[in-house]
Amino acid sequence: MHFTGLPPEAVPALMTGIISPHPAVDGRAEAYLPSPCIQNHAANLAFLPDGTLSCVWFGGTMEGMGDISIYMSRLTPGTTRWSEPEKMSDDPEKSEQNPLIFNAPNGKVWLLYTSQTSGNQDGSIVKCRISDDGGRSFGPVRILCDSPGTFVRQQIVVNGRGDWLLPVFRCVGLNGQRWSGDADTAAVLISRDGGASWQMHDIADSLGAVHMNILPLGGDEMIAFYRNRFAENILSSRSSDGGETWSVPEPTELPNNNSSIQATILNDGAIAMVYNHSNATMSDARRQSLYDEIDGDEAGAAVIAADSGRKAVWGVPRAPLSLAISRDGGKSFPHRIDLDTGDGFCLSNNSKDSLNREFSYPSIIQGRDGVLHIAYTYYRRAIKYVRLAPQSLP
Repeated sequence: MHFTGLPPEAVPALMTGIISPHPAVDGRAEAYLPSPCIQNHAANLAFLPDGTLSCVWFGGTMEGMGDISIYMSRLTPGTTRWSEPEKMSDDPEKSEQNPLIFNAPNGKVWLLYTSQTSGNQDGSIVKCRISDDGGRSFGPVRILCDSPGTFVRQQIVVNGRGDWLLPVFRCVGLNGQRWSGDADTAAVLISRDGGASWQMHDIADSLGAVHMNILPLGGDEMIAFYRNRFAENILSSRSSDGGETWSVPEPTELPNNNSSIQATILNDGAIAMVYNHSNATMSDARRQSLYDEIDGDEAGAAVIAADSGRKAVWGVPRAPLSLAISRDGGKSFPHRIDLDTGDGFCLSNNSKDSLNREFSYPSIIQGRDGVLHIAYTYYRRAIKYVRLAPQSLP
């Protein structure tokens, strides 16, 4: 199955939040979430304690700008329209990015996100807000991790001992150069006291492995998948001690274009992955860096590393957006469908002039009823939501 995207300029009129059945595909429904922003990116889905499906993302004029803030929309059970978004952060001097929602074991709901100046990801810190009422309202902004260059994207996982595992990636600056992702590595922040304190555990030999996505496989066994800064293949590693230590990330069979991926464990134990089926061998499109359209400022204190020699690859088309299924614990992904297809042009982040045509940064979650919920960036203009009935899965 293939689904071709609309022209970018046609998207704003569709951002009503109303979920409508796909006219040609049984078991598929879609919506474009409402937003007051020109640019919308990096969605993450989570069910709240009362069964409401939440979606958080960042919006503003362009990634890296000071008007980029976190937004949250809700889909209450039994309804067919996403709510008008609530602005969840508002620091006018920071670009606030990559939000996620975590339902803590004690019933509290956490909102996490990053905060940086301009395009300087090596100066980013992680902030949070906590809800005591099931996600209806959130408390004041707190700093969760003030180590410069720490970035989040994927969900917190609680292991069998009750430890909280927050996968992070460390945006590392090279001396005398603006951050470009060349030296980024993976790590896990572990909390053994319910989020009161965190310890950084670096993943060995993880150069270029970012957006670590941890999935529990049962007992102390876990698998993690990673975005690849060098636009080769999705990477994976495993842990047999509840996420305390991890094997060296190694390539999977799935390509990666240096864009985000997300996977989840389905109710039947299979792994569902949403990603761009694209990498650097499939296109010669390149850009200098993620933030080459905005001016940079000093990042402040940041981790500095020697030049690794390898360069992060930016600009590979972010399309198609595909769904793949593994039924052997992540060893192989033979079953695949394309959720959206197009040219995936991402040599510009410009949403104001409808220059960007990417499908990217997916989030995926399955309900108890087997319905699969997916949200992703649509031309950096909107967050698109797709709902798939169980019989629609490959």
